[in-house]
Amino acid sequence: MLRRDFCKRATVASSVLWASTAVGGDGTKPDKADGPGVESERSVVVNGRVRQSVMGWCFDMFDPVTLAGHAKRIGLEAIEGVPATAYPAITELGLKISLVSSHGFQQGPLDPEHHAMVEQKLRDSIDLAVQVGAPSVITFTGMSRAGISDDAARRNCLRCWKRVVPYAEQHGITLVLEHLNSRDDSHPMKGHPGYWGDDLERCADLVREIDSERFRLLFDIYHVQIMHGDLIRNIRHYHPLVGHYHTAGNPGRGELDDTQEINYPPVIEAILQTGYRGYIAQEFIPTWDDPLAALAHAVGVCDV
Repeated sequence: MLRRDFCKRATVASSVLWASTAVGGDGTKPDKADGPGVESERSVVVNGRVRQSVMGWCFDMFDPVTLAGHAKRIGLEAIEGVPATAYPAITELGLKISLVSSHGFQQGPLDPEHHAMVEQKLRDSIDLAVQVGAPSVITFTGMSRAGISDDAARRNCLRCWKRVVPYAEQHGITLVLEHLNSRDDSHPMKGHPGYWGDDLERCADLVREIDSERFRLLFDIYHVQIMHGDLIRNIRHYHPLVGHYHTAGNPGRGELDDTQEINYPPVIEAILQTGYRGYIAQEFIPTWDDPLAALAHAVGVCDV
């Protein structure tokens, strides 16, 4: 091994080691609630090749502005999934908004009865994204409904989105369609039985059909692992369509530690190798006694 390669790997290893030893020796869940906490909180980012964000709803034990302050000190660049009322205080801290929420995953454009609501919420969210400098707004297909066939659902989704995409193009904001898993029924936010956009290729086809640089795929690594697996091959195949990524450990949607099956460093490296330079948001539900330690660990794991 060349000396420069050895030094680079040693630097990466030390970053992940700090995150691991700070939270439980080997990166597993600590036994006590007296983890490092805020006092030892510092940036774990060494390489800085990944633009990392955090999903606020997963850390609702903190108010959004407090969470943003912790995220900033840990080394994250952005936050998402928090109320818009918190945006001014968050951006004042120097943290960015990586993604703006919209209509939610249950009521989506596959049902024409929801079209007026979906269109209005997407337009409002586009306006908000412009105001705060966020690059993207999330969208979903919605849940399947009796009496609406797959063909009809597809046509309904496309018809609705095609009315909004020109507005997104005009304002330079990207709509990102999230693929969700429909298999995990253990928790309302770990899986979404009945969600129509549970097939990655179906979602990719919708993106292709819209045919706009301002309508992309949200590739959630956790959901894709559950529904399809073969993560690196799928990342390489779908990367021209991807506009955003989410993380979480599987099974359980927990930390990115050694209790779950996804080997995140090579997955993140594969994303970078595609040329992607957008945000990758940590969207796991913390189970460790110290959720900030869990977040710092995840950031270190993904700082490849």
